[in-house]
Amino acid sequence: MPPNVQPTPRSTRGIALLLACLAALGPFSIDTYLPSFPDIADKLDATTLEVQQTLAVYLFSFAAMTLWHGAIADRFGRRRVILWALVLFGLASAGCTLATNIEQLWFWRAMQGMTAGAGIVISRAIVRDLFDGADAQRLMAQITMMFALAPALAPVIGGWLQTWFGWRSVFAFLVVSTAILWLACLKLLPETLPPEKRQSLRPGYLAGAYWKVMTSPRFLLACAALALNFAGFFVYVLSAPVFLMQHLGLPETAFLWLFGPAMLGLMGGSWCAGRLAGKRSPSWTIALGYVVMGCAALINLLISYTLPPGLPWSVLPLFIYTVGMSLAMPNLTLFALDPFPAQRGLAASCQTFFQSSSNGIAAALIAPAIWGATSSLALGMASLLTAGALCALAHRQLRLLPG
Repeated sequence: MPPNVQPTPRSTRGIALLLACLAALGPFSIDTYLPSFPDIADKLDATTLEVQQTLAVYLFSFAAMTLWHGAIADRFGRRRVILWALVLFGLASAGCTLATNIEQLWFWRAMQGMTAGAGIVISRAIVRDLFDGADAQRLMAQITMMFALAPALAPVIGGWLQTWFGWRSVFAFLVVSTAILWLACLKLLPETLPPEKRQSLRPGYLAGAYWKVMTSPRFLLACAALALNFAGFFVYVLSAPVFLMQHLGLPETAFLWLFGPAMLGLMGGSWCAGRLAGKRSPSWTIALGYVVMGCAALINLLISYTLPPGLPWSVLPLFIYTVGMSLAMPNLTLFALDPFPAQRGLAASCQTFFQSSSNGIAAALIAPAIWGATSSLALGMASLLTAGALCALAHRQLRLLPG
């Protein structure tokens, strides 16, 4: 699709696939190298915790830069920023490939984090550029459904690359994948923000815009609900090497046992969310998502406290949980952006900053504290979900207030 061509509601699959690939770049660069943690520690003479911090460094730098991706895209357009971000991400991935010690890997992972967020931030802004209401919900659901493939495929690909060629091949694979995605965007990605709608980068304007977004209770509560819901599942992703290889006794090529059910759940829930768009209210769909997630968390607690770790029962709750999470995700995402129609890119940046900051906290603090047993992981999921549900309920009450 050439620049400045607007897709119609009936022709969204192509743009959904491209946006899903852009949004998946960040998660893909997280999950692909998880099976390589022991090899990285061995080859770079690093501790397990030092290797884990390559993930935390990535997530915190990802969070810091996402505050700017949207504002820059509001000023210069979506397409140009995406293309430059992909070039820089590819260079950072090459740096990871050539790292000779853990400190160098920390640095290049931080550079990856600073550029990977452009895809997810700007893809959300593009959705709101193109559509409103049920059409936006359907497109967001399509993106989520396609995006769900990344967390499932990434560790499987990474596990086989690790087995065949070692950990450096994982980052070399990211270099090649990024180059292919850059070519696809160059040819197919439309520019959805016309020049007359672009915003200023003046410090005074930006300070006011950021203050407006980051002090909005409705925005903060929607973002908190999204972040906490996701964290209930993400602690398992962060703990995958321990959960799968130590608790379940699986090899490094068996990460599909965790990510496969999660992928199917994300795809199934997203498909249902798309089907419900325009037929049920957004609040109804979100409530259904929380019912499903609540059932998953209760089943997970029951299994983890009554049965020894094993397959398939230890991963079954993750499938159920991600169904509910992806039912609630599209509408909560749109609710966060809706109050700021003139600054959608900036609002999407703030939303992604909120999300990725919470992911960084989960990587640095929460996951290492609870990954010692399947029961503590299950309790962590239930606690994070409860907090997310309370935030979603408070957001609903604010939306119902007059004015």
